[in-house]
Amino acid sequence: MAEWWEEDEEVEAEPALVVRDSNGNILSDGDSVTLIKDLKVKGSSITLKRGTVIKNIRLTDDAQEIECRTDKVKGLVLRAEFMKKA
Repeated sequence: MAEWWEEDEEVEAEPALVVRDSNGNILSDGDSVTLIKDLKVKGSSITLKRGTVIKNIRLTDDAQEIECRTDKVKGLVLRAEFMKKA
């Protein structure tokens, strides 16, 4: 006969990744965000201006980074602390 603790073993799953913007709103794949600060793009002379709307973001494995693209730069990775949900 099996004991009760062997039958009811709980498998601990990893908690779901929660990405939040600068205001604490939860971001998900496909959201649109607005930059809250001018950002210089490393490896280029382009500066993304405050108020730029970025559409269709993708979440990464890191809770503070998202992948996106703008008209000027493709394949861009930005920190979530510099944007707010649009």
